[in-house]
Amino acid sequence: MEKSFVFKFMGLNFDLAGIIGSTLMAAVVLFVCIWLSREVELKPNKKQNALEYLLDFTDNIVKGNVSDTAAQKHLSLYAFVLFIFIWCMNMLGLFLEVKVGDFTLVKSPTADPVTTMAFAMMSLLLSFSFGMQKFGVKGYFKNYSAPVSFMLPINLIEEVTNFLTLSLRLFGNIFAGEVLLTLIGNSLAPSMGIPTLIVSAPLAMIWQGFSVFIGSIQAYVFVTLSMVYIGKKVTKE
Repeated sequence: MEKSFVFKFMGLNFDLAGIIGSTLMAAVVLFVCIWLSREVELKPNKKQNALEYLLDFTDNIVKGNVSDTAAQKHLSLYAFVLFIFIWCMNMLGLFLEVKVGDFTLVKSPTADPVTTMAFAMMSLLLSFSFGMQKFGVKGYFKNYSAPVSFMLPINLIEEVTNFLTLSLRLFGNIFAGEVLLTLIGNSLAPSMGIPTLIVSAPLAMIWQGFSVFIGSIQAYVFVTLSMVYIGKKVTKE
C-alpha cells in the first residue's frame, strides 16, 4: 500500500513527497521561463513566440473575467505563473514517481489536498485583498450584505464553498488519474502474466494521454475560477 513520508516540524505535519515535487516543479518552471525569455529580439524567435503565446493565453483569462483594469495589471503575471506551475505539478506524477519501499517520495503535488487547498487559499486571500483595496475595508464587508442584509450568511457560506470546490476539484481529478495508472501498472499488468501485460500497456498509454488532457484542463479551470472570484470582489453588483 502506498504511504506518504510525513515528518513533524514545530508541531506541524509535512509530506515529503509534496515538498520534493513542488520544489522540483518550481525549479523546472524557473528554468523554462529563463530559457524562453533569453535573447529577446524585436523579431520574435520560436522560444519567444512560445512564451508570448502563454502570456497572451493567461492574459485573456484575466481580461475575460476581471473588468477592473488596475487589477488586470497586477494579475497578469500571477495568472501566468499559477497556470504553468499547476500544469507542471499535474504532469509530474504521470511521468515520474519515485518510491522507496512502501513510501512515495515523488508524485504530483496536486494529488495531495493540502497542496490544492494552499493554492485555493492563496487565490481567495488575493481576492479579499483586491476587494478591500477597491472598496475599502468597511465598503468591502458591506458587500456581503448586498443587496439585502439576509444575504450575509449566504455570502459567507459561498466563500467556504468556493474554497472547497476550487481545491477539491483539482485534487480529485489528479488523484483519480494517478490511482488508475497505479492500478493498471501494479494490479492489472502482472495479474495474469503476458496476456494482461500486453493489454495493460496500450491501456496505460491511452489513459496517460487522457490524463495529460485532464491535467491541462484542470490547470485552466483553476486559473479561470481564481480570476472569476477576484473579478467578483472588485465589481460592485
